[in-house]
Amino acid sequence: MGEKTVPNAVKFAIGGTSGMAATLFVQPLDLIKNRMQLSGKKTSTVSVISSIMKNEGLLAMYSGLSAGLMRQATYTTTRLGIYTWLFETVSKDGPPNFITKAGLGMLAGCVGAFVGTPAEVALIRMTADGRLPLAERRNYKNVFDALFRITREEGLFTLWRGAIPTMGRAMVVNAAQLASYSQAKQALLDTGYFEENITLHFASSMISGLVTTAASMPVDIAKTRIQNMKTINGKPEFTGAIDVLTKVVRNEGLFALWKGFFPYYARLGPHTVLTFIFLEQMTSAYKKFA
Repeated sequence: MGEKTVPNAVKFAIGGTSGMAATLFVQPLDLIKNRMQLSGKKTSTVSVISSIMKNEGLLAMYSGLSAGLMRQATYTTTRLGIYTWLFETVSKDGPPNFITKAGLGMLAGCVGAFVGTPAEVALIRMTADGRLPLAERRNYKNVFDALFRITREEGLFTLWRGAIPTMGRAMVVNAAQLASYSQAKQALLDTGYFEENITLHFASSMISGLVTTAASMPVDIAKTRIQNMKTINGKPEFTGAIDVLTKVVRNEGLFALWKGFFPYYARLGPHTVLTFIFLEQMTSAYKKFA
């Protein structure tokens, strides 16, 4: 019998499901990261957690969960499905090199980000809401309420606000994450100390998460602030990603571009680990039982 293959539709479904499962574990870290990036002043992970627990309660740590799951259902389903399909396509003549992997990751991430931007906008707003005074909160009930109200109150295209920096971030993230994961996995296997199992997936994912965090945070903070901004007297707070980055560096310092590094990595590292572990395990289970 020839090597068992997984249909493209199943690859997309496994990719999205693995991302959604991982989000259930790391949603609080996403919330903390977003609050720190939007603070506009020096803050810390401990102070943000303390403020949330004191003013909003324990369950507030999962604010925006429905939007986080929707984001994974759209963005991760698309990006991982496209990446695994393209990776297997170009691997027919042998393993692709690092540049090819990075290119595939950027393409998959760009398409996935465009599809997932509406859920991303809802996620940023829902996780940021608790930091605002009561009179200024948007108070979305869930991701569907958020998408409906944004469309009704601000127009359909607001759902794609910040799409360009979101796609730019996704290209950086996926070039770094997917390519570095594949490269790390291959390098660890070549050492002879690892074999194809969860230990290998965990080590590869942690390496991938660190590389991705360092590379993508400046673009991520631009995306976060644009998607959460309000229009005041008909004028938006920022004109674009470059305007955000310029104002952040001028007002908060260069290293503010990496504000929230530890919760970002604490979120991205485990999310990367869990996503790829779920992905690999579900793919193996499909090949074994389906």
